[in-house]
Amino acid sequence: MWITATIIVSLVLAIVIFLSIPFSPVKSGFNNIVDKKIEIPAKETELFTETDLKGLPEPLQRYFRYCRYLGTPKMTYMVASFNNVNFYMSESKIIKINYQQFNLVERPERFALITSSIMGIPFEGLDLFKNGKGSMKGVLAKIIPLFNQQGVSMDRACLVTWLAECLIVPSAALQEFVKWETIDDTKAKAVIEWDGINVSGIFTFRENGELLSFRTSDRTAIDMNGKETKADWSAYFLGYHEVNEVLQPKVLQSVWHYQDGDCIYFNQNEREVSIRYQ
Repeated sequence: MWITATIIVSLVLAIVIFLSIPFSPVKSGFNNIVDKKIEIPAKETELFTETDLKGLPEPLQRYFRYCRYLGTPKMTYMVASFNNVNFYMSESKIIKINYQQFNLVERPERFALITSSIMGIPFEGLDLFKNGKGSMKGVLAKIIPLFNQQGVSMDRACLVTWLAECLIVPSAALQEFVKWETIDDTKAKAVIEWDGINVSGIFTFRENGELLSFRTSDRTAIDMNGKETKADWSAYFLGYHEVNEVLQPKVLQSVWHYQDGDCIYFNQNEREVSIRYQ
C-alpha cells in the first residue's frame, strides 16, 4: 500500500510542478510563429501622406486625419495586449483572460494567444490565421486538447477579423487586397479577397472621423463543440486617447448579434488595450 501511495503522491507532485513552471507548449508554439514573422527584414520606413488618402471614402480620410496618422511612420505589424478581460463561454460561464495578438500588414495574417484558468487549471487558446487558413485551439493543463476548430467557416472568420482590425494598424487598410466603397457620410464598406476567400464589412464613423464600429455577416459563431450559428458580428472601438502622438481606441469589444439579443462576448468589462507598432 505504501508503494501505491508513494506513486500517487509523486504523480500529484509532478503534475503540480509541471503546471506551475512557466514553460508551455502552446506559448512556445505561439512565440516561435511570431518570432519567425517579425524576423522578416522591414522595408525602408515610409510615412503616411495625403497621397495615400486619394480615392478613399471621405469618412476614412477623416479617420486618418482625426487620429493624426499623417506624417507618422507606416507599420509592418501591430501588437495588442489585453489583461483580465471578461470572455463569455456560455450563459453560465464567464472567465477572465489575458489576450495578446500580432497582426501583420503586408499580408492578412493574425496570431493570438489566450491565457486563463478553469477551476484553477491553466487554460490556453491559440487563434491563428496563416497562409489563408484559420484555426482556433484550446488546451487545458498545458497538454489536454479541448477543441481544435478548422475549416472554411474558420478561414472566413479569421480573415474578416483581420479586416475588422485593419484601421487600428492603418497601413493594413491601404494594402491593394483591401478595397473600399463609400456608403454615406459616416459609413464605408471594406472588401478583402485572399486565397480565394472574399469577405466584407461596414465601418461606421462619427462625423469628425472617429471610428465607432465594424459589422459583418461573414463571420460564423463556432462553439467549442464545433456547432455553427449564423449571426452578424461587430467590433466596437471606444474611448480614444493619445499614444505616441496618434489617437488609439482605449477599449475594443466583440459582439454577436444573435436573434434573441446581443452578446458582448469579449471585453464586456471594458478593460483597456495596449497597442504598439513596429
